[in-house]
Parts: sequence; structure tokens; C-alpha cells
Amino acid sequence: MSRIDELIAEHCPDGVELKELGELLDYEQPGKYLVDSTDYDDSYTTPVLTAGQTFILGYTNETDGIYPASPEDPVIIFDDFTTAFKWVDFPFKAKSSAMKMITPRSKNSESLRYAYYAMQTIGYEPQDHARQWIGTYSKFRIPAPPSKVQHEIVKVLDTFTKLEAELEAELEAELEARRRQYNYYRDQLLSFEDGEVEWKTLGELAENLDSKRKPITSGLRDTGDIPYYGASGIVDYVKDYIFDGDFLLVSEDGANLLARSTPIAFSVSGKSWVNNHAHVLKFETYAERRYVEYYLNSIDLTPYISGAAQPKLNQKNLNGIKVPNPSPEEKGYIVAILDTFDALTNSISEGLPREIALRQKQYEYYRELLLSFPKPEDVAA
Repeated sequence: MSRIDELIAEHCPDGVELKELGELLDYEQPGKYLVDSTDYDDSYTTPVLTAGQTFILGYTNETDGIYPASPEDPVIIFDDFTTAFKWVDFPFKAKSSAMKMITPRSKNSESLRYAYYAMQTIGYEPQDHARQWIGTYSKFRIPAPPSKVQHEIVKVLDTFTKLEAELEAELEAELEARRRQYNYYRDQLLSFEDGEVEWKTLGELAENLDSKRKPITSGLRDTGDIPYYGASGIVDYVKDYIFDGDFLLVSEDGANLLARSTPIAFSVSGKSWVNNHAHVLKFETYAERRYVEYYLNSIDLTPYISGAAQPKLNQKNLNGIKVPNPSPEEKGYIVAILDTFDALTNSISEGLPREIALRQKQYEYYRELLLSFPKPEDVAA
């Protein structure tokens, strides 16, 4: 029998009563804690929070109306429209008037932590854009065992949460190391001494098929299983196709041309539809296509990009990009090595979210188990 089982047997042998969140938790409106200016700067000290995925929007130098959260006096911030919520134990300013500050009626931070974990099991998704806490969310009922049982559950889930975060950080670090290794070898293989190889323009190496592209607005697309590509990859899936084969797509416009947060050149195979935000290039061989793909993703394309507010790589400039052109045998050798490194990096990249998802499911399983209690009527029966 576990420590929690022992405590349940000792302190609530007749089952655990369900209580509404509103019975256990107080809320406060954010009015006096709202930030006045969105002129954020990382040199400032006070974070501005949202309960959504972004969490920290920036930092402000405003000194009035700071919510005094701390490890000893934490708070749950709750988005009254989306029902997203976060645990906060440091001083902050609020961004949205829809945020509510949730605190325990008992003034016990551990009971708040217990409620925080219990709220994660609710799984409610609002269907309308309305205030949710008072009318709906606060009515949800959670098990309310004695404080000693809550303490033990919180201790277990806190430990599990910490271990999960440590594992995720380790996996992210491993992925970053593999990416740096891959980039190093790619740059080495694609660097040539003066006079070592001839150089050709991309227009000489590839056939440009931009004239066959056809954009379709989202409302006019017929849903299917054929990928519909844009500047940074798949945008949608449609019924029909324009291209059938192996092609290299290159971003034509968008901020990513400068930011390079995702590859601007990417290979596609099979049936596809491409809109007018990606150039379509055809090559004679696999090695030719992949070689150019690796090269374009490794170089600075700023000299070929026009427009500051709306970066654009037009067809003329794309065709004018100079590419080192070693022999077909050397291209095949370079591509074979980079394909191997790319597969190793991607296998970790694909494995990372899968591993994290498995850990998350494991965590959710134990959380559900720890927060499941017999009700008094079940025990009586």
C-alpha cells in the first residue's frame, strides 16, 4: 500500500466529497494590475503575463499595480474566455482584462496547488466567446480530500513535473547539439576554394515551372488528401493536383526569407498543388535537386531579396543565384553524406516530440490515478 493509500484509508475511509471550484477558490479581477504601455523591453524587470501559450509577453518598467505573487503566496492566472490557466509565483503585471487571479479560500498555497492539478483534468473547451469562470468553470467539481492527502498528492505531482521538465531540457539540448554538428558538416562540404569548381546560376541548373502554379483561396478549395503548398510548406490538403513528380520548392515571399526559422528550400514528391508563394524547380536527378536544396538552405540570400516590409525573392533573382557546380559524382557524394546527417537529425527531431508526448501521457495517467477517489455514496453502497 502506498503512502497516499494509507492516508486515504486513515483520513477518508468513507470516500471523498466533490466540491465546486467556486467553493474552494476565490477570484480577483485584474483591473488595478493591467499594464498601461506595451513598450516592452528585456532590460526591464517586471514581466507582463497572459494565461495563454505565450505566457510572458514582455517586460515593463511600470512600478504601480504589480501583483505581488511569490513562492509563499502564489496565484493561478485564468483566461476568462479560453479557460487557459498558468501557475505564477513571482510578481507581474497583467495584459488582458479577461484574466482572473485565482487564489485559495483557505489561504493555503498547497490547497491552491492541489486545485491547479485537479483543474488540469477537467478538459473543458468553451464553445462561445463569453466569460467562463463565474457561469461555468467555477461550477466544475473536483475531489476535496483532507489536507494531508492533498499534501502527498502535490508532492508526487510536483516531483513528476520537475522530472518531466528536466527530461525535456535534456532532449532539446541533444537535438540542438545534433543540429550544430549537421550544420558544421554541411558548411564544410559546400565550401569550395577559388577555382576549385565552376559556378553556374540556378537558372542554368534547374527548369523553372512557376508558370504552372495556381493559387486557390481557402473558401474555394475542395478538401482531399493531396498537399497544397505555400512558401513554408503544406498549407492545406486538396482533391486535385498540378504537379506529379519530384520538385524543389523555394519560398518566394514572407518574413522567413530573412528570419530563416524554417528551410526556405524543401523537396516534395508525388502529386501536389503549389500556390504562387513558392517557386517550383525541376532537376534531372535526385542528387542535383538535393544538392541545390542543401546549398540554398546554407547561404545568405539577402543580396537576392527585395522589399523590407514584405521580403520577396522574385523569379529573376532566384534564377540569378550562383551555385558551385562540382561533378555529378561529387554532388552524389556530398548529398549521400548530408542525407545521412539529415536523417540522424530528423530522427531525433521526430523522436523528441514523440518522447515528450509519451512522458506527458504517463504524467496524465498518474495524475488521473492520484486524483481519483471513491465518492461517499460509492463507499456506502
